[in-house]
Amino acid sequence: MPRVIKFLLKTIVILFIALNIIVAFHAYKFTHFYNKGEVVIKPKSGKTTWDISKEMLFGINAEKQQNIIPDSFFAQTVLLTTKNNLKLEGWYCTVDNAKGTIGMFHGHGGKKSGVNKEAAAFRKMGYNTFQLDFRAHGNSEGNTCTIGYDESEDVKLVYDHISASGEKNIILWGISMGAAAVTKSVDDYNLKPRKIILEMPFGTIEDAVKGRIKMMGLPAQPLTTLITFWGGAENGFWAYGMKPMEYVKTIKCPVLLQWGAKDPRVTRAETELLFNNINGTKKLVVYENSGHESLCNNENAKWTSQVTAFLQK
Repeated sequence: MPRVIKFLLKTIVILFIALNIIVAFHAYKFTHFYNKGEVVIKPKSGKTTWDISKEMLFGINAEKQQNIIPDSFFAQTVLLTTKNNLKLEGWYCTVDNAKGTIGMFHGHGGKKSGVNKEAAAFRKMGYNTFQLDFRAHGNSEGNTCTIGYDESEDVKLVYDHISASGEKNIILWGISMGAAAVTKSVDDYNLKPRKIILEMPFGTIEDAVKGRIKMMGLPAQPLTTLITFWGGAENGFWAYGMKPMEYVKTIKCPVLLQWGAKDPRVTRAETELLFNNINGTKKLVVYENSGHESLCNNENAKWTSQVTAFLQK
């Protein structure tokens, strides 16, 4: 074999190994969150050129977001325990003569107080609410996030807690990763909520990774494939099997699917495919002036109208 070809092959192998090492670090940082003080996080103003270079090569450490308790807010703090003994914190807030109870699930990197506005709206409509910090988020224990895969157990724990109170009218609401976790939980555990509201769920983890990479202005491939692989391999699950667009096929109750037309992460095609895979009663609502964000906050009048009408049917 000519020396030039050997050199090129060796260079390609070295570059491939180096790319995988960098991607593996980024995948790890993307799926891990830490309590304040557990990792070193420098403010932007204090970062050196070397700090910035390290972040580009090996990713950025992320702290759990701290919950914000609104004024005049009263809720029972509930601790739920996962099968691997993680304590998850939830807020259970009741109203008089409740029509039912809504389990609420935030997105990747979020916190339960991040959906306070939706929770307040649901209570105004006459429903109890249960807001949960997913594992590795907010005040819950753990550092590892599996983008909805293991979090499906967290959804089940909330469902079981609400059901144990005697509640018959259980509604599940989730946004982004929270919505994906709801679909997987219904499929994994044969949950039977009365209704489900999904806001901006991704079709597959690969789609979610692709959307994040697109927002960063980087080429979709081979980064999407590599990050998806390493994100699952590092956390002990087959990431390519995480497909909300397949899980929704097992849902038997009415579903309200909501999506923002300016969403840079979840595409219209992805949303329509997921919607078409829902076999039962369903409705798709598109918010023309919203992206990957709180639809309740950005287009409140439309959100309130659509959700109220869905819950009243």
